[in-house]
Amino acid sequence: MLESYVTPILMSYVNRYIKNLKPSDLQLSLWGGDVVLSKLELKLDVLEQELKLPFTFLSGHIHELRIHVPWTKLGSEPVVITINTMECILKLKDGIQDDHESCGSHSTNRSTTENTKPSVKPRRIQQAAPTDPDLPPGYVQSLIRRVVNNVNIVINNLILKYVEDDIVLSVNITSAECYTVGELWDRAFMDISATDLVLRKVINFSDCTVCLDKRNASGKIEFYQDPLLYKCSFRTRLHFTYDNLNSKMPSVIKIHTLVESLKLSITDQQLPMFIRIMQLGIALYYGEIGNFKDGETEDPTCHNKDMLGNITGSEDETRIDMQYTAQYKGQELYSQQEDEQPQGWVSWAWSFVPAIVSYDDSEEDFLGNDPTSAMHQQKAQTLRDPIVSIGFYCTKATVTFKVTEMQAESSYYSPQKVKSKEVLCWEQEGTTVEALMMGEPFFNCQIGFVGCRALCLKGIMGVKDFEENMNRSETEACFFICGENLNMKGLTYLTNSLFDYRSPENNGTRAEFILDAAHHKETYTEVAGMQRFGAFYMDYLYTVENIIGKGSANQQDFSPGKSEDMGTVQEKSTKSLVIGPLDFRLDSSAVHRILKMIVCALEHEYEPYSGLKPDIKDENETVLNPEEVASLEEYIPTRHTSITLLKCTCTIVMAEFNLLDHLLPVIMGEKNSSNFLNTTNFQSLRPLPSIQILVDKINLEHSVPMYAEQLVHVVSSLTQPSDNLLHYCYAHCYLKIFGFQAGLTSLDCRGFYCLPVPIIPSFSTALYGKLLKLPTCWTERSQIAITEGIFELPNLTIQATRAQTLLLQAIYQSWSHIGNLNSLSVNEALMNEIFQTTGVKSKNPLPTLEGSIQNVELKYCSTSLVKCASGTVGSIKICAKAPGDSGKEKLIPLLQGPSDTKDLHSSKWLKESRKPESLLAPDLTAFTVQVPQYMDYCHNSGAVLLCSVQGVAVNIDPVLYNWLVYQPQKRTSRHMQQQPVIAVPLVTPISRKKEDEVSVGSAPLAKQQSYQASEYASSPIKTKTITESRPLSVPVKAMLNISEGCRSPEERMKEFVGVVWNAVKSLTLQLEVQSCCVFVPNDSLPSPSTIVSGDIPGTVRSWYHGQTSMPGMLVLCLPQIKIISAGHKYMEPLQEIPFVIPRPILEEGNAFPWTISLHHFSMYTLFGKQVTFCLVEPMGCTSTLAVTSQKLLATGPDTRHSFVVCLHVDLESLQIKCSNPQVQLLYELTDNVNKVWNKIQRRGNLSPSSAYPETMVGPVPGSPVRSSVGTAPPDTSTCSPSADFGTTTEGDSIQAGDDSPFSDSVTLEQTTSNIGGSSGRISLWMQWVLPKITIKLFAPDPENKGTELCMVSELEDLSASIDVQDVYTKVKCKIESFNIDHYRSRQQQNF
Repeated sequence: MLESYVTPILMSYVNRYIKNLKPSDLQLSLWGGDVVLSKLELKLDVLEQELKLPFTFLSGHIHELRIHVPWTKLGSEPVVITINTMECILKLKDGIQDDHESCGSHSTNRSTTENTKPSVKPRRIQQAAPTDPDLPPGYVQSLIRRVVNNVNIVINNLILKYVEDDIVLSVNITSAECYTVGELWDRAFMDISATDLVLRKVINFSDCTVCLDKRNASGKIEFYQDPLLYKCSFRTRLHFTYDNLNSKMPSVIKIHTLVESLKLSITDQQLPMFIRIMQLGIALYYGEIGNFKDGETEDPTCHNKDMLGNITGSEDETRIDMQYTAQYKGQELYSQQEDEQPQGWVSWAWSFVPAIVSYDDSEEDFLGNDPTSAMHQQKAQTLRDPIVSIGFYCTKATVTFKVTEMQAESSYYSPQKVKSKEVLCWEQEGTTVEALMMGEPFFNCQIGFVGCRALCLKGIMGVKDFEENMNRSETEACFFICGENLNMKGLTYLTNSLFDYRSPENNGTRAEFILDAAHHKETYTEVAGMQRFGAFYMDYLYTVENIIGKGSANQQDFSPGKSEDMGTVQEKSTKSLVIGPLDFRLDSSAVHRILKMIVCALEHEYEPYSGLKPDIKDENETVLNPEEVASLEEYIPTRHTSITLLKCTCTIVMAEFNLLDHLLPVIMGEKNSSNFLNTTNFQSLRPLPSIQILVDKINLEHSVPMYAEQLVHVVSSLTQPSDNLLHYCYAHCYLKIFGFQAGLTSLDCRGFYCLPVPIIPSFSTALYGKLLKLPTCWTERSQIAITEGIFELPNLTIQATRAQTLLLQAIYQSWSHIGNLNSLSVNEALMNEIFQTTGVKSKNPLPTLEGSIQNVELKYCSTSLVKCASGTVGSIKICAKAPGDSGKEKLIPLLQGPSDTKDLHSSKWLKESRKPESLLAPDLTAFTVQVPQYMDYCHNSGAVLLCSVQGVAVNIDPVLYNWLVYQPQKRTSRHMQQQPVIAVPLVTPISRKKEDEVSVGSAPLAKQQSYQASEYASSPIKTKTITESRPLSVPVKAMLNISEGCRSPEERMKEFVGVVWNAVKSLTLQLEVQSCCVFVPNDSLPSPSTIVSGDIPGTVRSWYHGQTSMPGMLVLCLPQIKIISAGHKYMEPLQEIPFVIPRPILEEGNAFPWTISLHHFSMYTLFGKQVTFCLVEPMGCTSTLAVTSQKLLATGPDTRHSFVVCLHVDLESLQIKCSNPQVQLLYELTDNVNKVWNKIQRRGNLSPSSAYPETMVGPVPGSPVRSSVGTAPPDTSTCSPSADFGTTTEGDSIQAGDDSPFSDSVTLEQTTSNIGGSSGRISLWMQWVLPKITIKLFAPDPENKGTELCMVSELEDLSASIDVQDVYTKVKCKIESFNIDHYRSRQQQNF
């Protein structure tokens, strides 16, 4: 009786998926209560059709299937289905990378399946026709529901394999069991009742193992890698809530999985395969592969066929939904962004919801209902989508990265074994992944974890830095920490999950869900996310709102071509990521491990899953009418991403070992040639200096249009698109950094950092950029910006003593000098100087230099025709803080800009009252520069440079010399290893071998340290002797290499002239530089506390008036400069970019002549007791520079120019005065500079950087080989001029450098003829006119005290010209009159 109802249900399930079954046998054994079927083949095509995945099944079989039906206790005991050993092998469908199957075949496949399904159903109805009159249909229905709700499924030994390329991914689950449970999640026989409309199930998975291996061309796996995941067990809880007893679909579905411990292990060979599998997941998620792309087929008519086929068929309504999104998906794909978009994936998952949760349609048919009414009922129900909540929770996860090496066995025939060594480990606590969706319109995903850290394990690349015997602490091994400890945080990551005893489901109440975007954003803020998790929180929300109220089914005509329909549905996608407080330490161990992982990931390249589509504009584009444009204006869907980092600390430690030359070339795309073999005992260096960077908050926001392709096609076709529409055609990016600061710190032996010494105090900055989508569509619109960027820096200060800069330099060199394994020696005295113990005062504290720059604003923009930039710099100040006499710090200003230097050219300003610096002072510099994209493009106007610089005051104070001259005490050989003199690299790079081949004659010298080599090169006599002793029969190859390496100065000069000419030939130039005033005092000049700190003229003036002991001072007032190119009218230097100038230069050379005017150049000296002596009276000049050029027919591939340069200078009268105190002052000042220079030179020779071997390709710079080529050419008999290379004649090669002993003997004509060979001539004509020059020399009369002598020499109307041509040089000089007078002053009277 019951059998006639239950048997067909079970039969239909078994028959649907298993081949070659005889229904009669199955029926008989089922009635017996137990059925056992062995060696079953699965119907692979049915599985593929039902799963709708882009995979095909290569094989699928079940070893044994058992079905147990307790007929006598059917109402109280579950039906148990047991599968023993089920194995399936999958691969990607063929031609996934190509176009998917053609449109026609799809529709035919569909229609056939749809035609067959209705024909199956009547057969089933006939089968079950004899209904028993004794059983009321309601009872049967409830009994069948009880049976189905309590079916137990057990799978023992499930094996799934996926193969692709050389990848074999296998998943092995020892046992999985699904059963129904009661309120406390214990096994029970349950049913839905009117009081409790809830059904709970549990699925337990035990011993899940995942392996990832590489197969060879024949498909065999040569050696097995360590499993990715080994014997991991997890449990899943399912919770279904129904609206009423007759509901076919639950209204709420919750599926939550909990893993206590997840241990992943990835070897270097598995890493590229693992990344490939991840890419497959993302491609599936996007719908880039698989059937979701049906919606993207080219022919829209075919589309509608699919849709109609679906609607007429008897499948669920969800399939329509799926098609509808597939079309959206088609548009989605064009954006080619990495952001996730749920449509393809969600709609695919959605099509399963009825299949997973409800029973088959056929169950109703068995009850004798009319199939059409059943279909209508189904439709009505699916119109209200269920709420689905999926969650994954993991208490502790670890990922270990291993490096493998092959080990051959003793016997020849035994297989190779792989030995793996763990090098890196990532630990994560309290991980949550939750997704909430309701049909198409709402999808939300939240990911978070409570805490994580990364550790170094064992050794890397032969350096045994963390072996067991090293006894290094875990804090040293841990280089990345983020978030909190799970023990402290509690179980917040499980909040509201089915595993949380406080959740509503576990307390018998109905859960509330937030399914409204506005409410969601109010509830799930960044603060709330960080309170729940602590380390990382991501909230991804995608919503679709139907504004006009069209149902999704009415959207069938929404083909990708018609973007105006986007107005009917408003789509929003927002992603916000927050990363909690993190501490990141970049030391040698961590950097080498991270780079090693990147190198391993790059080792295998696979074909990408989805090829990018070329930007092709459709020919048959529809032009929108005004209403459609207006609807488009109202709403354009965008994707918005926001990433926030809170409290980030990054420590860059000095490198303890450095093998980056084996990793960086691979990352940069070059193959590493030298095979690497090296083992060294690692010695940790303590104290270890490091740079510590702290950032309060970093915020990055990114927005991009969802359907960029359609939007850009539409907007670019409009004649005048509005700013709003244009705004949405760009991808926008904002980066804001708050509270960035940096300092120096050091790690001591106990593993603690000392208090950081500040180098950069806290500052904030912001950057904005936008990029035009599909720029090829905008080719007709040259004025539209393709990229645009804005940078703002309100304030940046850097402060450091010389000792701190030396330490920074040492840290930089430890990373940049590659190939050196011995750690740099850090001077202990230097460390003690920087990191002073608290409470102990230094004997002689060092001066600190502090530089600050304020209000920097830069803007960049590029269009298809020009690139342009503009910007302002508010002010720059540099001052020194030096220890004072009474223990107070004194502030010495060194540079100040802008400074009012208008009146400083004469010493009158010292006598008059001086206004303090105004707060509304103009920006120090403002500039605009515009350069054409293509220099040779004939319709382009040339480049433009507008620039103005305000006055700057400079004080070259002796405290600057103290700062420069500082040198740490002698090195101590305490537990810090000193650098050996010659560090031999363990692997000889190829470049070094070539170098040895080149330096034949002077091999021992070339191996010397680099500073010695440069000393040889700089002294001419030594160079000569070396050259003579060198054998002259140098191999031609070596000579070629050298001559390429060092070209003669004329060649370089010609090249330089060519480059400069290309830059200025059509440059519109407007340059304005106010006077720069340089004060050079003989002694320190601290700023008094009474004036604004850093005002240099104010400081000088207050010393001049107030202090009796004012030090002697030289004041040099540099001239104001104005340069304007021909025909240019003055413009404001700061322009809105891109801009157009009134008279653009269209032909090269038309920018000339330039008018250059200089004004107010003067020099004077100040002494104590308010004494002022003038050296050079204020003067100026006006000059005109003209350049013309004509192209020569050159023999070489590149055309050279011949130049004619004319310069005319009109000088104002020049008056020079000089007296004894001034000479003495100038002598003292030059002597100071000289002493400092000598000290710096001496220290430069002993600097630690010279202890590094130079590993550059080609000759070592400044090595004897190179200089010898220039000074003494090889014998011309062995290297005849016909051997066409390098140096041909003696005349050419002699001009090697200024220090060559022969350089004086070469005449000017030879030089110019060299310059003007076949490679371009330069003719020069200069003329200057000076009306009067007066020199006055003052001295006290030795015989008569109180009287002074004065000698005056005057020279009037001086005009000079020089004419340099290819064949002659002509100098003319004309002086009108010259006389010398001698005067004596009487006491208190004039001369």
